[in-house]
Amino acid sequence: MKIRIGIAGLGSIGKHHARILAELPECELAAVYDVNADTAREIAGLYGTRAVGSLEEFAEAIDAATIATPTPTHFPIAEQLLKAGKHLLVEKPITEATADARKLVELAHAAGRILQVGHVERFNPVMSKLEEVLTQPRFIEALRLSPYPNRSTEIGVVLDLMIHDLEIILHLVRSPVKSIDAVGVPVLSRGEDIASVRLHFMNGCVANVSASRISPEKLRKIRVFQREGYVSLDYQNQTGEICRLAQGRIAREEVEIEKGEPLKRELAAFVECARQGKQPKVSGYEGAAALELAVEITRRIEEHAATIERG
Repeated sequence: MKIRIGIAGLGSIGKHHARILAELPECELAAVYDVNADTAREIAGLYGTRAVGSLEEFAEAIDAATIATPTPTHFPIAEQLLKAGKHLLVEKPITEATADARKLVELAHAAGRILQVGHVERFNPVMSKLEEVLTQPRFIEALRLSPYPNRSTEIGVVLDLMIHDLEIILHLVRSPVKSIDAVGVPVLSRGEDIASVRLHFMNGCVANVSASRISPEKLRKIRVFQREGYVSLDYQNQTGEICRLAQGRIAREEVEIEKGEPLKRELAAFVECARQGKQPKVSGYEGAAALELAVEITRRIEEHAATIERG
């Protein structure tokens, strides 16, 4: 039996949700909602679904929903829909405030509903390959560059872009953070547009993470070093290589990756979890943990900037 699914928020990301969900055979795209009624009607007409005018009407029409609205609206929308008994996928970051994220996790648990967070890189085929060969990461380098966006400028680059890599690193290292060194600067936005962070973990692993959203190019790469070598992966091109020491030389082996659209994999996984009650790969708990780290990094950046201004 198909599950009725809806989309709240039809901006650049929400429109991709609509395209994919309309194609998935396991669900029915039952309703779309956006504060811009014209946009909602346009998307509804394009994919043969229904545009609704309120969240109350939206909740009545669906069993599950994806939330792709601006970050400040995630919490009130998700809270209302969870209280109405709906399964949710909330785009990252899960909320603005860590307390709100924890509240959504508690609400979902109490209601027995699925709460998934849209950390799409976890569904990138390169991640599956990394998880296959990873033993014990000792040093991680993550780099994420993007041109200046036409969205999400209400948050800084740490919450906008770097949070993807933070969630992945927490997943890979599985150890508490011991210390954080962070710097960042605003260029075109109120918040930081460039940031660089070094994370020290209790198990000895170190991660260097850099992000920029004022780059002329797009780039999303990660390198994970462990005792017997390292893995270098390109999220954007879905390519990679494994480097190992062999007979005194570094031997490089190309990684075979079955390419695919990460967002389609993510949404299909959400539909399956909602239909079958399975635990999502990136639950509200993982999303909240990534948010807490990102918020703390942002606080450190602001403190560092204030110290410089004081001279």
